[in-house]
Amino acid sequence: MIADVNLDAARRVVAQIVATGGTADAVEADAGSPTDPDRAIAETVRRMGGVRILVNNAGVFPFSPADLTPVELWDRVLAINLRGAFLFARAAARSMRATGNGGAIVNIASIDSFHPSGNLAHYDASKGGLAMLTRSLAAEWGGLKIRVNAVAPGGINTPGAGAVSADVLRATGASVDTFTRGFLQHIPLGRMGEPDDIARATLFLASRASDYVTGAVLVVDGGYLVA
Repeated sequence: MIADVNLDAARRVVAQIVATGGTADAVEADAGSPTDPDRAIAETVRRMGGVRILVNNAGVFPFSPADLTPVELWDRVLAINLRGAFLFARAAARSMRATGNGGAIVNIASIDSFHPSGNLAHYDASKGGLAMLTRSLAAEWGGLKIRVNAVAPGGINTPGAGAVSADVLRATGASVDTFTRGFLQHIPLGRMGEPDDIARATLFLASRASDYVTGAVLVVDGGYLVA
């Protein structure tokens, strides 16, 4: 089930999955809503019979210096990135508890859970909270056979990351080449990550291959945090 605030985008992903022989469906849901997570999980149970895996991947990261960040922006980022992940996890866990079969929850955190990027205090706070939420839920739900882990991506080539980079360039006046070289010199593997790098790590934490792993935050950053 693809849950997205943009139903047309979700349906395009569904079409790609179906075209390769998979089974998929879509539901419209806003992670920032206090009620949509419950509704989306209930709709998933109704259409598909239950929930065994949840990946919390919704997130926003608008560039904003801390002293200029409006309270409305702070609240929106925390509502989507942190509260939304909790509400989706809670709804999924209730379904998993009802079946007695357990399941796996994977939260998409960030290297900003551990290291601030600058001018993203609202985002950094949400992702730091998500890393701790992951550990808290893992401790609380282990007895229900529900594993809760997180993936912490570094710099990944996505449209969203590109938009943030453009904001940084406008704010600092740096050129694209200068910005890119400066970032890459801090990555031991010497390249930006690709979406599949995160997808494979997420698949590991969602699969039986990680049956004895819970409460972990798997950093996938090409070595950025150790450089």
